[in-house]
Amino acid sequence: MKFGWRVSSNTITDFVREVCRAIVDEYLDEVMTSPSTPKTWREIANQFMTRWNFPHCSGALDGKHVACRRPNSSGSTYYNYKGYYSVVSMALVDSDYNFIWTDVCEKGAAPDAQIYNGSALKDCVDDGSIGFPPAEPLPDDNDDVPYYLIGDDAFALKSNMIKPYSHRGMIDDERIFNYMLSRARRVVGNAFGILANRFQVLLNTMNHAPQP
Repeated sequence: MKFGWRVSSNTITDFVREVCRAIVDEYLDEVMTSPSTPKTWREIANQFMTRWNFPHCSGALDGKHVACRRPNSSGSTYYNYKGYYSVVSMALVDSDYNFIWTDVCEKGAAPDAQIYNGSALKDCVDDGSIGFPPAEPLPDDNDDVPYYLIGDDAFALKSNMIKPYSHRGMIDDERIFNYMLSRARRVVGNAFGILANRFQVLLNTMNHAPQP
């Protein structure tokens, strides 16, 4: 951009940030509004049940490493376990690949669980202000089960966070559960893939990371 417009790189950096901030301010509420009422969360859960046969799921959560150059004086805080420097974008996605919450640009060395534990999303889930519906029985059952998010093995198992079984020697029911959860959880990976394909910002971060 600096060569195409004959503007210094530090000035272009200011322009890009101002434009991105203006886009977010203008379109955030229109494009990505997090649900806040039991009705809207129940609609998301019903979609997960209809599309992926996973009841009471209110969203799939995961993080994506975006390769970057090492920031000055950052040490190893941006160096991730995959062997390159990155920032982490964590997102909560509904059953139709729509982003309903994001936390962008966390340091690459931070694990997903740490990012989630320090997020406003976790605080809202824990204190009940997120607006989940009250616990209700699952289909063909009588015991009340709370509404929850789903994640991979990096997250801690809680009543509002479901993750797969990770021990060895699983029985058939546990394997089936893991398959169903993985099937529902893949929407968040697919959503990142759609984002990468549309904006060319996350492609090949695992195999072609830039050098510091």
